[in-house]
This record gives sequence, structure tokens and C-alpha cells, in this order.
Amino acid sequence: MTQYRYTLPEREIPKTWYNVIPDLPAPLPPPLHPGTGAPAGPEDLAPIFPMALIEQEVSSARNIAIPEPVLDVLRMWRPTPLYRALRLEQALGTPAKIFYKYEGVSPAGSHKPNTAVAQAYYNKAAGIKRLCTETGAGQWGSALSYACNVFGIECMVYMVKCSYYQKPHRRTIMQCWGANCIPSPSDKTAAGREMLAADPECPGSLGIAISEAVEDAASRQDTNYSLGSVLNHVLLHQTVIGQEAIDQLKLAGASPDIVIGCCGGGSNFGGLAFPFVPLKAAGKDIRLIAVEPAACPTMTKGLYAYDFGDKSGMTPLLKMETLGHDFIPPGIHAGGLRYHGMSPLVSLLHQEGVVKAVSYPQLQCFEAALTFARAEGLVVAPETSHAVCSAIDEALKAKEEGKERTILFNLSGHGFFDMAAYEKYFAGELTDYEYPEEKVHEALAHLPQVP
Repeated sequence: MTQYRYTLPEREIPKTWYNVIPDLPAPLPPPLHPGTGAPAGPEDLAPIFPMALIEQEVSSARNIAIPEPVLDVLRMWRPTPLYRALRLEQALGTPAKIFYKYEGVSPAGSHKPNTAVAQAYYNKAAGIKRLCTETGAGQWGSALSYACNVFGIECMVYMVKCSYYQKPHRRTIMQCWGANCIPSPSDKTAAGREMLAADPECPGSLGIAISEAVEDAASRQDTNYSLGSVLNHVLLHQTVIGQEAIDQLKLAGASPDIVIGCCGGGSNFGGLAFPFVPLKAAGKDIRLIAVEPAACPTMTKGLYAYDFGDKSGMTPLLKMETLGHDFIPPGIHAGGLRYHGMSPLVSLLHQEGVVKAVSYPQLQCFEAALTFARAEGLVVAPETSHAVCSAIDEALKAKEEGKERTILFNLSGHGFFDMAAYEKYFAGELTDYEYPEEKVHEALAHLPQVP
């Protein structure tokens, strides 16, 4: 009998998160204080994060225990299934074996609750009553809304304006879980009002939404800020994905030659790929491929430099691959993956050659998503379509070369909330957009000067 799905029982959910920092090939540059330029300490982060998450952000421990209350919630959908994409292999006529880790079985339909649940738990334990955050396409806002509902915390979401109107069902599901979701830039914060004064039609960006959420959190003692990607502790929480995948591949008698994840801020990719870093360091021939949109080419066109995490310059400076904190992605870009910077951890691994980065235009990604849907049955989120596109590319290369390869990718979310994007694709209303080099240079010209 052909086996399509490889599952683990609830008792085999990972009990620890894997921290890649001890296995990095070079030291990770520290975050810097936005005002002084000196290394930022825990006291600089304490106004918006609970101490437990700050400790995880700087921890050098390879394994960090997952609290039982967090495990108790994660067990509602974890371990997530690993699938063999046999019908896709047949459709492509490739000798490659293709596996995908399906994170769309979570309540929010993506991988994001893996960290949202942990962050809500630690904030609840610290006595926080309210969390503020930003969201682009809405996956993160949905996930934090769900997690806050579980732990009885109020949730405020600043959603990038163009996505707010492009993806109405995302904000509706946030409301189902009790969250308040508004378009960013908004008139609720000084950062938002400043942007609207400069450009009343501003489509928004994650950098702007972060500024609003951080300002909101810093203005209230009962409120903290929560981030869905980029920071070390966020990627840490996502490593349950890769740890499970390693065990499930053993059940399949397989070992990956290629590991693929779409990459906006890095949590999706890092969650799957980081647990494979020690295997690669030990000599295993594995290619780790981070896939981003051509409309937001942070890794493929950006600069590795210190930059603000937000538009207004309120966050610590992070050494990362960046398009500049002034970057505003085009409104015609239908997917998420809109952030101007990349996780410092992913950036360092890319700079050191451990990770490879590629980018694709959105029409090619939607075509790949349809190929996948017609073979495997699942309609994927526009973000995930980038990973699907890369996996298909690698499978076709294996076909051309006549070589067997094992490909693993993270199907990080379903597309059931994203039918408007597919509707526009079928109507011929989506176009490709490659972020111009001159725009990159213009945004990078405003990078902060670091001594």
C-alpha cells in the first residue's frame, strides 16, 4: 500500500525548542540601542517584552524546555503531519521524492500559532493584560488573536492597510477570537498620524505597523508587544516543525538533500531548517533554501547591515539583511513576506554560506500553487506558494539531470482565507513586480549610522 502520510502520536511532540545559536558558524552581532548605539541589554527590552522571552532571546543553551501549559495547547494539532507528494512527483515526471510538512492544520491555518501560544503564555505569566502586534497578510495576527483568546489576554492588531482590504476574511477571523484589528497606518498613534500626513494613501508596511504596535505597547503598563517573526525567540519556538520532520522522515526511510521554506522575516524557514543545521555542520550534504518574493528581495538584493526593525526607529538596531526600514512593498504584491529585514540568525547563516536564498515573481508562484493543488488537492497560502515553486524547480532539475533527490518543504499555511488573491489571478489582475534596484539604493541610503 502506498503511504502518503507520516504521523507521530501526541506523546512524541518535541519537549524542548532547539536553539541554533550554539551551532552558528560565527558569533551573532548583538542588537544595539536605537539612541546610543551601545549593545542593548535586557533592561532595554523589558518595557515591551516579558523577561522569560528576553532570556530566550539571548540564551546560548542548545535546548530550552517547553512549558507544560504551552505543550498542552500545542497538542491540539501537533505533531503536524508529513506528507509524501507522490501525485505531484507523478505529475512532474521527476525521480525526486518530495515531502512537505503541513502546518495548515493549526486553528489559525498556519505555522504561526507555534510561537503565538508560547508568547501569550509567557506574557500571561508576567501579569500582562493586553498584547499589541502588527500583521501583514494576516497569518500572524490570526495566530496571536487565537493564542490571546486561549490565555484570556486582550489583543490589538495593526494590519498593513493594503492587506487589510485585500484579505477581509483574515481580519474577520481575528474578530472571531476577540481581537481588535485596524488598518495601518492609522490615526491611533503618532507614528501612524505622521505617515498619513505625509501620504494619506499610504498602503502601509510591516515597518510602519511595527512602529504603531511598539508605540502602543510602550504607552501602557498593562500592555506588551508581540512579534511574529525575525527575533531569536520567535524562530526558537518554530523549531518544533523541523524536529518533528526529522523523526517523520525516519519513519519514511528518507533523508533530505534539500530543505525549503518561504522567507519573509525568517520564522517559517528557520522553524523547518534550523534543526538540520547541526546535520549539515557534521558533514551531511543538505542544501537549505530560503525563498522570497521578487517584490520584497531582502536576502537577494538587500544589504547586510544594522537597521531599525520599524519605520520610526523605535526598535533596537539589528544586524540583518535589509532593504532599509523606509521600504514599502508594492500594493500589487498579493502575498505576505513583506518585511524589509530578515532574521539576524537567517541573515548570518546566509552570509556564511550555510543557507542559499532565491526569489520568484508572484505569477510563477501562483502557477506552481495551481500545479500543486491539482496534484495534491491542497490550496496553499500565497506565501507558501514560494516554497512550492522552489520545490517544483528542484524536482524538475532532478528530472533534467536524471538524479534521485529527496526534497522537503514547509507547507506553512493553507490558502482558504486567500481566495481573493486566487480570484484576482484567474481574472488576470495580478502582475509581476520586481523591486527596482534604484528603489533599493534609495531605501538603503537612509540606513542608520552605526559607530
